[in-house]
Amino acid sequence: MVEVIGHWGHPILMFPSSGGQYTQNTDFELNASVMHLMEEGKVKLYNVETIDMLSFYDDNMDLEAKTHNYELYMKFVKDEFIPHVQKECNVHRIGVAAVSFGGFHAANVAFRFPDLVSHLIAMSAVFSIRNMTPYSEDIRIYFNCPAEYMENEEPWKYNHMQIVLGTSDWDICLDKNKHMSGILNRKEITHWYDEKKWQDHEWPLWKMMFPEYLGKYF
Repeated sequence: MVEVIGHWGHPILMFPSSGGQYTQNTDFELNASVMHLMEEGKVKLYNVETIDMLSFYDDNMDLEAKTHNYELYMKFVKDEFIPHVQKECNVHRIGVAAVSFGGFHAANVAFRFPDLVSHLIAMSAVFSIRNMTPYSEDIRIYFNCPAEYMENEEPWKYNHMQIVLGTSDWDICLDKNKHMSGILNRKEITHWYDEKKWQDHEWPLWKMMFPEYLGKYF
């Protein structure tokens, strides 16, 4: 399922945070924080459903099934949903944005399929699923952990992409974002690392960040 907001503008693919429904970004007013950009026809938001509860967040599912399901989801995003958005908006590359575990999905799509992505806005994101896949040696886990595979990627693939990593000094994901920024710095991949002050890992932080980040580019 998907919720589309806006009449025209550059498409931004939005994911909910962990276990959330496709309406979550509207329910918590994240989408409303950039309403002025949609009303001006600068961006168009595509809020898509995830399968968190049918993959890595299902504690009763075996790891093989979790990984298989998530790979099917990534295939759907890459081979079906993004092409639909490309055709509808007449663009080659789209933006991706999300918060928390949704930020993992956004970063994973952007870093795995860079030719399809123009902008990555990851707010309080995580960049690994190792804590959900203990002791696994499945190579598919590696290719779904940006904090691992980006160490070995070629920087030129990301020269066109506008990358934002947003966090705060009170964010539970602060160290994860510092680590990811360090990887990008070592690879000389241009990005904007932004660390806010005195804000928790919650929607008020993200509603403050999103219009600032999106407004910088549109």
